[in-house]
Amino acid sequence: MAGVENAGSGRGQQNGDGARGKRPRLAAEPDRGNRVTVVLGAQWGNEGKGKVVDLLAMDADLVCRCQTPTRRSPDRPVPTGGNNAGHTVVVGLVEYNFHLLPSGVLNRHATSFLGNGVIIHLPGLFEEAEKNLKKGPGDLGTTKKGIGPVYACKASRTGLRICDLLADFHEFSKKFRLLAQQYKAMYPALTINTEAELQQLKLYAERIQPLVKDGVYFMHQALHRPPKKILVEGANAALLDIDFGTYPFVTSSNCTVRGICTGLGIPSLGVGTFPTEQNNEIGELLQSRGQEFGVTTGRKCRCGWLDLMLVRYAHMINGFTILALTKLDILDTFPDIKVGVEYRLEGKLIAYFPGEPSLLSVGQHPRPPAQCWTRIQDD
Repeated sequence: MAGVENAGSGRGQQNGDGARGKRPRLAAEPDRGNRVTVVLGAQWGNEGKGKVVDLLAMDADLVCRCQTPTRRSPDRPVPTGGNNAGHTVVVGLVEYNFHLLPSGVLNRHATSFLGNGVIIHLPGLFEEAEKNLKKGPGDLGTTKKGIGPVYACKASRTGLRICDLLADFHEFSKKFRLLAQQYKAMYPALTINTEAELQQLKLYAERIQPLVKDGVYFMHQALHRPPKKILVEGANAALLDIDFGTYPFVTSSNCTVRGICTGLGIPSLGVGTFPTEQNNEIGELLQSRGQEFGVTTGRKCRCGWLDLMLVRYAHMINGFTILALTKLDILDTFPDIKVGVEYRLEGKLIAYFPGEPSLLSVGQHPRPPAQCWTRIQDD
């Protein structure tokens, strides 16, 4: 990278004049392009990203999504999931639910962009757009839709892309039939009406054709042409990342900051560890006051105190520059507010997040001790 010193042996680099012990001159810093703002979750999701994105999107020119995560449950041998990175945005009296579309789509002056890292279920995409459109303008576990297997297809290089659908439908149909046969062989109970599916996909291809762009070129233009404010809406959160999360209770993709580059082409539902979970009246009150229900499934979300050890771990992975604390009003009625500040493993203090999350499972090892703030009642 231009502007970075050579990390040599430390003997002193040689400059153009042959002198030793001096730093080489740094090349002029190139134009880095337009600034990109990324909103990511620092825990397991449900942090209120949609609300933050909606606020930031009011001043954005381009709002992007770069992945569609799905979670894996230990009681299901096959990764299952769907358009389950749901965000809810309330504008005035209108509630919008987004699964594939960026929350920033409510800004009519901004362009919404789905990057190459997003697994797109075409019927779901059009259905979501139509449902939200009918609600009118504002003022400004698993859903079993097969996103996990699609990521598996991508990794095995047998997946079908939007460009395949639009390029040569005859070739696309051959690939589709072969893929359908493979899945039938793997899952004998699976039934697929291949020809009916192809007929439907041909209709969707005609509808989506005008909306498709070359993603890499599109993002390069957005970054390096006239100034734009670019906002990227992350899905799920750092602790659900396939590489850095609480494996195996994670998504099928990278939902940390590293997923932005691969997902845009720019330079655990009900299971899994939750050390500060409050499986008691406190948790129920957090859930009811915060309206913590899954947008896609309607399932109650697990609730607990803020875990600062996890936040620090997420920061180490992503390099956050700003943290937004949401739903603080939910805590108004609590006389005491607690946060997790440290972990103890077998009675010993540890200063890291364990690579094996089961070490923090409730009932096997103590939960993190909590720092407590006491609320002072106003007169």
